[in-house]
Amino acid sequence: QVQLVESGGGSVQPGGSLKLSCLASGTISIVYDMGWYRQAPGKPRELVATIADGGSTNYADAVKGRFTISRDHAKNTVHLQMNSLEPEDTAVYYCNADIRTISWRPTINYWGQGTQVTVSS
Repeated sequence: QVQLVESGGGSVQPGGSLKLSCLASGTISIVYDMGWYRQAPGKPRELVATIADGGSTNYADAVKGRFTISRDHAKNTVHLQMNSLEPEDTAVYYCNADIRTISWRPTINYWGQGTQVTVSS
């Protein structure tokens, strides 16, 4: 069984910073791409940032220059450093990862439960 557990959400004023972390735990052989998505009330879930197994990154235009995604392969962890936060960044942030649990089984896409980020004065 694999679990993705997010941490680090909370409330912050505009211009502030937060760092989200996500730990993949359980029976894991390989963790491939990892990423963060977000969903604001009444809106569809959208990509925030992804990081490939090899380290290449991809960001949504709305967060480029403000957010930084990173990962620790040894700890099966992905982080999202969020700076210069804006009220429009308010959403539930979800961790996502492509994981192979056992070498002969196919890769499965997993989601975390989400962590709330609120940006408000």
